Amino acid sequence: MTDPELVVVSTFRSRTDAQIAKGVLDEVGIESMVRADDAGGMYRGIAEAELLVRAEDVDKAKDALQDTH
Repeated sequence: MTDPELVVVSTFRSRTDAQIAKGVLDEVGIESMVRADDAGGMYRGIAEAELLVRAEDVDKAKDALQDTH
């Protein structure tokens, strides 16, 4: 079994913003994950965060996120 290729669909200024976008994707049925190097939450407000999805979901995810603006 191979792991799916994950692609950064968007980068956010904070983990909180990325979590909100993840919620949007959850609502439309797209699995995603947030990746942030914030030292286990110590630098939550200053570390950028990335939202990742499977490669095959990139276009659908971008459309879903675009619809929120």
